Amino acid sequence: MKSPSNPAAHAPSQPESTPASAETEVALLREENQHLKDRVAWFERQLFGRKSEKRIIDAPDQINLLGEPTQTLPEPDDTVTVSSFQRGKAKKLRPDDCATDAGLRFSEDVPVEVIAVMPPELSGSDADQYEIIDTHITFKLAQQSASYVVLRYEMPVFKRKADQSVQTAALPDQVLERSIADVSLLAGLLVDKFQYHLPLYRQHQRMTQQGITVARSSLTNWVKRSIELLRPIVEAQCRHILLSRVLAMDETPIKAGRQHKGKLKQGWFWPLYGEDDEVVFTYSESRGRQHIENTLKSQFSGTLITDGHSAYARYAEKAQGVTHAQCWVHSRRYFVEAQERDPQAVEHALTQIGGLYQVERAIQEQNLTGDKTHQYRLQHSKPIVDGFFNWCLAQCQRHDLTPKHPLTRALNYVMARETQLRVFLTDPEVPLDTNHLEREIRTIPMGRKSWLFCWTELGAEHVGLIQSLISTCKLHNINPQTYLIDVLQRVSQHPASQVVELTPRIWKEKFAGDPLRCPLYQPNEVRNANR
Repeated sequence: MKSPSNPAAHAPSQPESTPASAETEVALLREENQHLKDRVAWFERQLFGRKSEKRIIDAPDQINLLGEPTQTLPEPDDTVTVSSFQRGKAKKLRPDDCATDAGLRFSEDVPVEVIAVMPPELSGSDADQYEIIDTHITFKLAQQSASYVVLRYEMPVFKRKADQSVQTAALPDQVLERSIADVSLLAGLLVDKFQYHLPLYRQHQRMTQQGITVARSSLTNWVKRSIELLRPIVEAQCRHILLSRVLAMDETPIKAGRQHKGKLKQGWFWPLYGEDDEVVFTYSESRGRQHIENTLKSQFSGTLITDGHSAYARYAEKAQGVTHAQCWVHSRRYFVEAQERDPQAVEHALTQIGGLYQVERAIQEQNLTGDKTHQYRLQHSKPIVDGFFNWCLAQCQRHDLTPKHPLTRALNYVMARETQLRVFLTDPEVPLDTNHLEREIRTIPMGRKSWLFCWTELGAEHVGLIQSLISTCKLHNINPQTYLIDVLQRVSQHPASQVVELTPRIWKEKFAGDPLRCPLYQPNEVRNANR
């Protein structure tokens, strides 16, 4: 009788794991585990951490990359005697800034309501016993909720005696034909939504609380028609921006247009920042190179400064007369993300990049321009840049840096873009970063937190048009509401060949001194003269 065979005896033999393969597997698992920890730490920083990338330096002795270390001198021990009362120690207010004795400052555009205070002594039975010898004036700052005014136009109907023909006075020209919206309301809707990020449905609720009954769709229609009137101005501003020798470009996402029920398409704003402090937000449904080519076309030739998006590099390779520069702040950001894993190496990198900004600060303080800026950068910035990339090359030889290490990612990013990061050393007009454009992009995510998305692609395009004008107004210290009230009335009468004069930059020089007002803001004598 045969004994039952052992199945294990007939099973194929398994290769035994060697110590080397086990150590490799453990190392891979540790690397993957650390990579997952880095991702969790990144999400925690996004939710709970500081959004600012400013460095907090506690060392008393700061290393000056431009020269010898600077020593922090101790403050002298001054003995200050504080008495119970000191006369004349309050901050003096300048008389030329409309300051009152109570510290209130306001410009001439602020309406002032006069309230007469009548004491009972001057209105009683013995009022004739008193005599007013002066008036004491006190200012108080008050606030009204957003108010709406109905303008009642009284147009006389008159008859000519000779032929008994009857005529009616013509209504002044309106921005939107057969619309009940005054130009002040149109400008207010645009400013409230796109500068202060107040959605139209909230503005509609405010109107309802003030006793105004109007369809919410009317507000949307008024905004759409008003922005369409401003389209030629933005197009003229874009043409002027493309004439810049140094142009900054970036992109930021926006949800626009329905993809299917419950799902919106992903769109992109592509802002352009010209050398005359003008901004234009263009819209595209993609983030590819094609939109860059369609926007810049053959009109732009100069230096294009961007972030590390590969579409810009592919465009610059094929474009004639375009030099591609990249932003140092985006490069710095990768090192900040690796600070927890390798703080000593990251601190060295951030210190070197910070040295470049010390040089730029010195250039601004000395008011250097042109060739002087170029020579100063070659003398002070170039050694820092050379030392930085030599250090990066040495760090790449480290055996403890794995491919998934955050510092490896930062090093690969800057080493692959060394040529573009060095462009500012050859052109004094090229800035170190695109921070000036990043500040203007903030208005888009701020709006997304309030009005969330654009229902159509055309709506997203309209957002870009009006944000172009409002952002440029703020760059040139122009009140956007004053500008829009003037331009909405002027655009239909202005020659199309001179529409560039209505861009905020030129409008400030030609029309800001005497802008067109709406009837509500005109003086009483002007209103009566128009009646």
